[in-house]
Amino acid sequence: MRIRSTVAAVAAAALLLTGCSDSGSDAGGDSSNSASSGESSVDFVTIATGGTSGPYYQIGAAMSQVLSDTLGADSSVQASGSSVENIQLLTDGRAEVAFAMGDATRQAIEGTGPFEGKEALKDLKAITALYPNFVQIVTTKSSGITSVEDLRGKRVGVGDQNSGVELNAQTILEAHGMSYDDIDQDYLSYADSIDQIKNGQTDAAFVTSGLPNSSVMDLVTTDDVVIVPIEGEGMEKLQEKYPFFESDAIPGGTYDEAEDVPTASITNQLLVSPSLDDDQVYEITKALFENLDQIQGAHNAAKQITLDSVEDGLATELHPGARRYFEEVGAL
Repeated sequence: MRIRSTVAAVAAAALLLTGCSDSGSDAGGDSSNSASSGESSVDFVTIATGGTSGPYYQIGAAMSQVLSDTLGADSSVQASGSSVENIQLLTDGRAEVAFAMGDATRQAIEGTGPFEGKEALKDLKAITALYPNFVQIVTTKSSGITSVEDLRGKRVGVGDQNSGVELNAQTILEAHGMSYDDIDQDYLSYADSIDQIKNGQTDAAFVTSGLPNSSVMDLVTTDDVVIVPIEGEGMEKLQEKYPFFESDAIPGGTYDEAEDVPTASITNQLLVSPSLDDDQVYEITKALFENLDQIQGAHNAAKQITLDSVEDGLATELHPGARRYFEEVGAL
């Protein structure tokens, strides 16, 4: 794996690491030989995640620590605008591993949506499926918003521009016969959207993440939180056009809601750079899954990352290096 000169600010100090010795420079070497000699072909791993308040970042930080401790890799996490930006970071050579939602992954492969007009990324591969992201339309009781249609004329946080959250916001509105023409959209991160709701400057926000989301939990401490349901005809139209969405529910008690709230979910993917060879991806996969307890402890959503679900909800193929590890342990 190459050593790059431009990385996230959090990784700047890591450029001093000695990952370029002759013994480890053959990235395409036999992985069993490097393992037996106690050396790894993985020198540097940047994991593209999401905003620092979201599960992507927290789980990614745990993964980075595992790769550093287990492989001796110079590993770091990079905060980002999430799925679309993360895929671009992979293809631009600025990240080796990235979190992305299934819809953004499919659009990248097909050259549609935010990737329209760009070369289709047909070689985009995954290390594993992760866990479902739940579309959470968050508001407060005082707003009077109880349905997606009630968002008309309201100021709504839709995530960072070109993020996976924004893609979800657009598709959910479309399924309900609406668009940005019907709302006053704000391009805000989870944390900023919640702050704006607290300050009375935003009426509602799209928060697509694992459960629970820490920013929404923060809002629960100050306001009566309402999670707007996605169900009925709107859900049917959503799944008809975008079959990668699942009909799901946010369990009662996750926030202020006593009962389950019907909504849509979409599976997260852990994608890998096409610059990595099979042995490198094998080593990364093995390190992560042999230290799942540490990763699962980073966030409640990570408990759903298991060997039993590595292909569940995948929007692309497993990388051959990852597949080799899963076949060895009988997960496929």
